[in-house]
Amino acid sequence: MDLLLLSNSTQHGHGYLEHAMAAVTAFLPPAARLAFVPYALADHDTYTARVRGALEPAGITVRGVHEGPDPVRELASCDAVFVGGGNSFRLLSALYRTGLRDAIGTAVRAGTPYLSASAGTNMAAPTLRTTNDMPIVQPPSFDALGLVPFQINPHYLDPDPHSTHKGETREERLTEFLEENDVPVLGLREGSWLRVTGDHAQVDGERPARLFTRTRPPRELPTGTDVSHLLATAPRFDTPAR
Repeated sequence: MDLLLLSNSTQHGHGYLEHAMAAVTAFLPPAARLAFVPYALADHDTYTARVRGALEPAGITVRGVHEGPDPVRELASCDAVFVGGGNSFRLLSALYRTGLRDAIGTAVRAGTPYLSASAGTNMAAPTLRTTNDMPIVQPPSFDALGLVPFQINPHYLDPDPHSTHKGETREERLTEFLEENDVPVLGLREGSWLRVTGDHAQVDGERPARLFTRTRPPRELPTGTDVSHLLATAPRFDTPAR
């Protein structure tokens, strides 16, 4: 499989996808016809226009999967797929409803490049359980695409030592997840991404990632770190720590 999993599509001080544009254009086939999946936001046309405006100057043709009568057929007619960010529950529900959950998984496992950001990156994991989003709709299942066998937490935020907020930090929430599930979680900070090519996986982008596992304290993974071993993960869900 060929995956480029971005933590975020918008970065402070940059235009849409601008912070990762070099990686995106290097990842996509030359003059690619890109199927864009806009279902994480409510306004599909405006969202697709935003992606088109960012990528078409680079010679990439963008086609929203909602712009034809059959989203699965739109996907099949393109060279690569981009699943955009927004609300992960709304996105996964739409993937089930349109048949794209199975169609995208089949296409990507057959070699179609998969580009994603935020909620779309959540879809690459086995399950929705490590999203930051509110469940504004109820999908048929939390089972996502499972393109990688471990969990990802896009937009990972470090605890603010000066904050007076007493709610759970992101680290505390992921620790709670690991108390009930035995599967690594890769926290991708803003400006970082995961690149997967076949059996090779690497952290890249502007900032290090943070890896959470049940048996070890969280670890910092600098840009360029090889995390290919995570592709051999055997995830175990609903397995409380003893």
